[in-house]
Amino acid sequence: MAACRLARAGLDVEVIERDTVIGGAVSTVQRWPGYRVDRGAGLHVMVRHTELIEELELGACGLRYLDADPWAYVPAVDDRPGIVFATDLERTVDSIEKACGGADAAAYRRLVGELTPMCRRLLSIFRDSPGPARIARRGRGLLRAGGGAETARWFLQPADHLLDSTFRDERLKAALAWLVSQSGPPAHEPGTVGHLMWPALLHLRPPGRPVGGSGMLTAALAERLRRDGGRISTGDAAVAVVTDGGRVSGVRTQGGRTVHARAVLSGTHVLTTLDLLAAAGLEPVGARQRIRVGDGIGAAVRLAGSTLPGYPDAPSDALHGMQLLVADRVELRRAYADWLVGRPPARPAVLAMTPTAQDPTLAPPGRHTITLWAQWHRYDLAAGHWDDLRAETARSAIEQVERYAPGFAAGVTDTWVQTPVDLERELDLRRGNVMHVEMALDAMFGLRPLPEMAGYRGPLPGLYLTGASTHPGGGVFGASGENAARVVLADLRRRGGRGN
Repeated sequence: MAACRLARAGLDVEVIERDTVIGGAVSTVQRWPGYRVDRGAGLHVMVRHTELIEELELGACGLRYLDADPWAYVPAVDDRPGIVFATDLERTVDSIEKACGGADAAAYRRLVGELTPMCRRLLSIFRDSPGPARIARRGRGLLRAGGGAETARWFLQPADHLLDSTFRDERLKAALAWLVSQSGPPAHEPGTVGHLMWPALLHLRPPGRPVGGSGMLTAALAERLRRDGGRISTGDAAVAVVTDGGRVSGVRTQGGRTVHARAVLSGTHVLTTLDLLAAAGLEPVGARQRIRVGDGIGAAVRLAGSTLPGYPDAPSDALHGMQLLVADRVELRRAYADWLVGRPPARPAVLAMTPTAQDPTLAPPGRHTITLWAQWHRYDLAAGHWDDLRAETARSAIEQVERYAPGFAAGVTDTWVQTPVDLERELDLRRGNVMHVEMALDAMFGLRPLPEMAGYRGPLPGLYLTGASTHPGGGVFGASGENAARVVLADLRRRGGRGN
C-alpha cells in the first residue's frame, strides 16, 4: 500500500521481495492441482473501512470483493438454534433472541450502539501517526461519562468482564470472546475490551472475500504500482542496508545488487529490519530484546475436499463468513492453558472459513477448500517438534468441525498444515505470530514496535518502517502503509527532494 502511495506521488519506487510470490500473508497459491489456497489472511475486514481501494482504483486493476455476509455463524447445539451474525443488526438481534433470549438480544443491540461511535473514532486514530498529541486530539470522542479515569478503567478491563456484566448466555459470550481472541491475547487478559470493537465494525460493513483469493488484493496493488511507474523485483532478498554519511541510502541484495535510494521503507517484520541493520554493523543495542514478539498464536489447517461442513439447521448463507466453533469459554481457556505450558492444545479452539461456498473458482468443479484456524499453538513446545505434529494438528482441528458438522471429516481429501514453525519459515512470521508483535497494551499505538520507532521512522535517518510490526498492528488494513508513506513524503519534501 505504501509503495502505491509513493508512486502516485511521483517517486521512483522499487519493491524488493525475497519471495517469488508477492504479498506475504496476503497471497494465494496452488496447494494442490486445481486448488487455489490463501497462504495467510482470507477475509479482508479493516481495509474495507478505508477509502484506499477506491482512491487507488483497485477495481480497475482486477480486484473484486464478495460480501462475506453473514460474517459469522455459531452452529446449533443441544436443540438450540445457531446464532447468525449479519451486517444487518436486526437480523443478528433476531437470531440472538431465538437462540439466547430477549434480554441478551436487547443487550447486544445496546452494546453495538455504544461501541459504534467509539469504533469510528478508533479507525480515525489508526489512520494517523501515533504521536501522543495526535492520539489525544482524535481520542477525545472515546471519553466516557465519568471522565478520564472511567475511560481508562473501561479500556483496561478484560473483555470477559464486560461480557459477563452484559450477557447471560454462555454460548453468546463464548462467540464474542472468540472474536476478541483473534488478535492473540485471550479475552480474560486485561486490556482486551478494545478488541470487542469487532462486532460494531462488522455491522458497519461486512468482510470482503476477493474473487480469486486473498492474494488478488496484492495482485491489484502490484498492477497499480506498475501503471504508476513502479517496479517489483522478486526472488532476491535485501540482506543489508547501505549507508552514506550516517544515513541509510539503499540496500544490498542477496544477488549482489546495490539499490540506492533517498529513502528505504521496510515493510517486513521489524526483527528482519534489525537483521538488515545488524548485517551492516548498525543494529541499535538492546532493541531486539525489548520487542515483544510473543510465542505464536495458532496454526492454520488448509483442506481440500468433496463437501463443505453441513451444520444442522444452518441458514443457506451460513458458510459465507466465519464459523465460530466454540460453545463455552472453558474451551478457550483450556486451549490457552495448554499453550501456557507448551503443549499442543488437546482440543483447539477453531474458526472455520469456507471460501468456495462463495467463490467456486478456487477449486475444481464439485470440490471445495476449507481453512481451519486453530488456537492456541505455542512456537516453543515443552516436548517434541512441530515438524512431527502436522498430522495430529490437522486431526484435532478436523475433529472440532466434526463435532458440529457430523460427516465432514469423511469428505476431506487433502491437508496442508501451517504450524507456528511453518508460518515463520514460509512467511517470515517470527515465532509464528501472525501479528508480528503482540497486540497487547505494551505494544500498541505509540509503543509499537518500540516508542522510538513508533512514528514509522527507523533507528537511522533514511530508514522507515511499515507493516504489521507498526501502528496500528496486524490485519489486512493498509493504514500503516498509508501513514508511513505520508511520513516519508513529508521528510523528503523537507529535504528538498522528490526522487528515490
